[in-house]
Parts: sequence; structure tokens; C-alpha cells
Amino acid sequence: MTTLTAPARFDERYLLDPQLNADPYPYLNALRDHSPVHWSPMHRAWLVTGYDQVMQCLRDPAVSADRVRPLMDAVPQGARDDAERAFGILSRWMVFNDAPDHRRLRQVFQEQFAARAIARYRTFTERATGAMLTRKAAPGRGGDLWTDIAKPLPALVFSRWLGVNAAHGPSFWYWNAKVADLVLGTAQDEAEYRTSLQSLCSLEDYLGDLVAERTADPKDDLISSVLAGGRIGDTVSVEEFTGMLTQMAFAGGETTSNLIANTVLALLRDPALMAEVRNDPALVGPAVEETLRLDGPSKMSIRSAARDFELDGRTVRAGDRIFLVTAAANRDPGRFPDPDRYDLHREGSTHLGFGFGAHFCIGAALARLVAGVVVSVLVRDYPALTLDTPHLGWQNSLLNRSLTALPVRY
Repeated sequence: MTTLTAPARFDERYLLDPQLNADPYPYLNALRDHSPVHWSPMHRAWLVTGYDQVMQCLRDPAVSADRVRPLMDAVPQGARDDAERAFGILSRWMVFNDAPDHRRLRQVFQEQFAARAIARYRTFTERATGAMLTRKAAPGRGGDLWTDIAKPLPALVFSRWLGVNAAHGPSFWYWNAKVADLVLGTAQDEAEYRTSLQSLCSLEDYLGDLVAERTADPKDDLISSVLAGGRIGDTVSVEEFTGMLTQMAFAGGETTSNLIANTVLALLRDPALMAEVRNDPALVGPAVEETLRLDGPSKMSIRSAARDFELDGRTVRAGDRIFLVTAAANRDPGRFPDPDRYDLHREGSTHLGFGFGAHFCIGAALARLVAGVVVSVLVRDYPALTLDTPHLGWQNSLLNRSLTALPVRY
């Protein structure tokens, strides 16, 4: 007679526990090893941590990206009057749409976000990086690399590309920061929700005016280029286009800022890695890729089940929430040899730092270019760059892997 052994008990932890948030990887590795598809009563969601299982979800049409309703459900009752328009805007974000609307919306930007189109911004990015560092990072001086360069540089590049007037930059990026509080779930009380909702509406108003200006008087920028393609007003409405631009604005700085900071941090923590990159600048690109895999700007994405389906022998029911924990999948030993090691010469495996398939990050080429340029300049021009504290703070977020500061000595 065969005796069935009960699964080993696993002590679940809250993913927003500050200690776990600061260093989530040992726990996520243990969770993946215990069960790569795990129902979490604590989070009321499936935690999918295995590489193959995350890939299945990214390919399966039963897994839906339409998650505006859960965001709206989190808004305090007192702020609901401001929510209707704001969530109408979010519903036009392509990341919150499934096929066929996702593909229809994404195609509008496909040509502009191709690597060959992005490459022409390299020279501007290099000059902007040098100028910003000259102003803020004198050799030998202490500073916060996050606020000195990682945060403002991607915003500057994206503003230039989008066509935002430099004088409007402070308001534009303030609205973006508040939209991030809404989308990333860091808004807490009613006042913060109201500010975030109103900021999203202000952002759409501004971009709507910019679309009207570029329709009448085209410039050399993203909006003008898309308008010239002829799809706006045809396959995609002006309202949809403007809504998607708010998504572009939100995503244009956040991911790249985190990627810059996390890559520099990885090199500063390991002098041998830093020396290797300094000796061979061609390794900056692999360093950015290995950061995307090992400690990328995003820890997970949230989906829901459009219908019942099977995943790794488990039945996921229609309406269930699904956390695709790419931070764990990217360290799956079944996919990546020696997965917890930062390896500048790693080959042969596709990380999920920018997602995969239909929802692969459309801005990946721009993020790689900007991060690569900033890291290259820092490695080349600041040979004495060192970490100025052993203690680092991390934004408490389910989704993002974002430092609150990166104290350094230049």
C-alpha cells in the first residue's frame, strides 16, 4: 500500500512587509521551490513564481490584463466622485487591454518604439547625461545618485522625445509621480487618492492640448510622428491616443530610473564586477540585462482569469487574481544556471524583465538605451565612484523594485 505524503508546510509572508520588501529574493526562491503555482489566502491571489508557469500565463488568452476594476475598487468611497473620468483614462491604456484591442492600440506606436528609431536619441542622451552629472556630481563630492541622475535623466529624455515644453516639465512630472501612486498602489488615504485621480485628469488635459497643437503644427517628436502615420482618427480615436500617451508618460521615466539605479548598485556592491565593466565597456549592455533578470525594476505584474483554466495541475477559476512574479521566475534554476549569481557573460536564456509576447514592454529599447548610456558615463568618468552607505531604503511596492535613495561618493 502506497502512503501519500502531505505537502510540506510553507509559512506564507505578506509581500509588503518592509523587511521582505527590502530583500524579497530568498523568500521568493523558497516559495517557487515549494510550489511554483501557489494560492495565497493572505493576498487572495495565485502567486506564480516558476519560469515555465509564468510563460504559460503570458501566452494564455485565459489570463487577462484587464485589471482596471480592482484599482477602482481600492479607491476610498469619499474619492469616488473623482474616479469615473480617471478610470476611463486607465481603461484606454494598452497594458490594461487584451486582444484584439491591445494589438490595435499598440500598433499605433510600434514603429516609433523600434530600436532603430530610438537609436537617434543616443547622442542627445549622452550629452544630457554629461551635462547633468557636471552640474550635480563633482568628483569627490557626496550625493544621491537617485535624485542626481537616475530619476531626472530618463524624464528629461522622454520629455524631449514626447515634445513637452521644458517650462512645463515640473508640472508634467509631478502629475506623473501622482499617477504612479495610483497605479502602483502606494496611495493610502482619501486625500492621496484624490490627488492621484486629479493628476491623471490633468495629465490627459495637457497631452490632449499637445495633440491638438501637433495636429495643427507638427514637430520632430513622438506625437507628431504617430499623427503622421495616419492611424489616429482611423483605427484609433484621438481620445484613445491621448489616453495611451498618459500611459507612455507614466512609464517613460519610472522603469528606466529603477533600471539605472539597480544596475549601478549591483556594480558598486561588487568591485570585481565594476572593474570588469571598466576594463571592457562593451559589458555595460550585459550588465543592464543581468540587472533586468536578477534585480529588475519590476517584481511582478497582476492579471486575472478571464475563464477557468489549468495551471501546473491547479484549477484557476474565472475572476481569480494572478500575480506573475517575474522576480522569482527570473531566478528559476530550471531555466538559469547558478541563478542567484550576477553573471556578465550569461547566455542562452530569455529573462522576463520586460515581460514577454504581446505585452512585452514597448519601451524596452528606449529604457536599454538610456540606462546603458548613463551607466557607461558613470563607469568611464567616475573611477572613484563608491557606495556611501550600507543601508538602503526601498519603496514599499508589490510591483516596483525601486530605491528611495542611492547615496554615493563621486
